[in-house]
Amino acid sequence: NILVAYEDGTNQQARANMLKAAYKAGIAFSKSYVGYIHAVAHSLGGQYNIPHGLANSVLMPLILDDYGSAVHKKLHELGVSAGVTTPEASHQEGAAAFIQAIREMNRRLGIPTTLPGIQKQDISKMAHHAAREANPLYPVPVLMTAKELERFYYNVADWSKTTYEYRPALRKSA
Repeated sequence: NILVAYEDGTNQQARANMLKAAYKAGIAFSKSYVGYIHAVAHSLGGQYNIPHGLANSVLMPLILDDYGSAVHKKLHELGVSAGVTTPEASHQEGAAAFIQAIREMNRRLGIPTTLPGIQKQDISKMAHHAAREANPLYPVPVLMTAKELERFYYNVADWSKTTYEYRPALRKSA
């Protein structure tokens, strides 16, 4: 529904389905917490006012991929549910297909792969905050130190631009 609602904001059924999905996600977050994706995204939002959903979208494929075999089975199951892989695929293949589907959806939604405005001198501090938020509060599949989290900020940083400015792709609005 996300692509339908994005491409045609007048599609009330797709929007209603997205509302239900957001509600269910909120319930899930309150029961299981979130993880490093959200923790790193929170620090980017707090430091640079980067919208939380945007930061999550940019970070998600990188961090899921970095978790490696610890999440292959669960991501494979999600990939089967999403229709992007088959039950017969290996857990590793299914996880890779799921992460690739996220990257493709991001591309179709006009979500960038990098975020401008990140300053090198802020990365250590943001990574420290993200590490404290995600561990021990969140049930993460792989524990990471602040130093290990720093790589995600470097991986999404667009050093060619000094300020954040996001312009979503044009779409039909409601």
